[in-house]
Amino acid sequence: MLIKLSFSTHLKHFSRALLDRVVLPVKPLSILCLLSLYQANVSAKVEYVAIGTGGLTGVYYPTGGAICYLVNQVNKTDNIRCEIKSTPGSIYNLNALKSKDIDVAVVQSDWQNHAYYGSTIFKEQGPFKKLRSLFSVHSEPFTVLATEDADISFFEDIRGKRVNFGVENSGQRATMDVLLDLYGWDTSDFSEVTELRPNEQAQALCDKKIDVIVYVVGHPNSSIKEATSACNTKLVNVEGEKINKLINTYPYYEPATIPGNIYKDNPEDTSTFGVGATVVTTSDLPDDVAYQMVKAVFENHEKFSKLHPSFKGLTKKSMVTKYLTAPLHPGALKYYKEIGLLE
Repeated sequence: MLIKLSFSTHLKHFSRALLDRVVLPVKPLSILCLLSLYQANVSAKVEYVAIGTGGLTGVYYPTGGAICYLVNQVNKTDNIRCEIKSTPGSIYNLNALKSKDIDVAVVQSDWQNHAYYGSTIFKEQGPFKKLRSLFSVHSEPFTVLATEDADISFFEDIRGKRVNFGVENSGQRATMDVLLDLYGWDTSDFSEVTELRPNEQAQALCDKKIDVIVYVVGHPNSSIKEATSACNTKLVNVEGEKINKLINTYPYYEPATIPGNIYKDNPEDTSTFGVGATVVTTSDLPDDVAYQMVKAVFENHEKFSKLHPSFKGLTKKSMVTKYLTAPLHPGALKYYKEIGLLE
């Protein structure tokens, strides 16, 4: 979907206007020199790169915003114009990459894995072998938030409740489907299943329209903060034999902890499992564009880590070695080798 910006029309109009307005004693040779300089200046192609993110209240949207900010304004990469698009999430983004509706995407590490190998929900499509990694970002715990009066102490207690699974084509919804299989549940095991967007779920919880939110997200998160600040809610541990088996079976899952005291009235650490947020593209992205994009992030790593609380503690090394299934894009790999992050 990379858009090439042509300046031929602008040059034609500029040339005509210039010749119309020039008065003697300007020499014709001077005019030709000026035109050649102008043509050299405008002949450079500008690559428009669209980054698919997620909902406005999640962390994917500001992640895309941070990348574009560093590319467009901090490094001022003249030949790249980066823009962010809010989307339903990981599954949508991976399909949009394949159809070339976007150029870069933020996706969960588990669904990056499944897309690359063509497993689970991507089995019918087959392996997405053109998928390429740029870098990984923050960890994303599987988060369960319930109202205080819903009588939920353990994850298993959400059965029979009104639960927001999230919108179709989101990683949130897809990961919940994995847990349904793990526990042998289906949607009929709940009194109600909703498909609210992240910016709708906190209000619904506090209005007692639902009992539980499930969300795969980096922390702190504005949607969870909204709910814990506005009404009596509590984070629920997601642990036990089944979860341990899930973590031990699949390398893209890991134990995760949501620290205590980052949300109101939730002083204790919450144990769960999680994945990682990754920034991916395809082999169609030109090498120089991938190179300049990762350079903008890694040259300004300290600034990047301050652009969202979820980025705190990120190291350059972990960003190029953790959570990534798809091979590194050649442009990204070139930069990482140049700065000594990879051999």
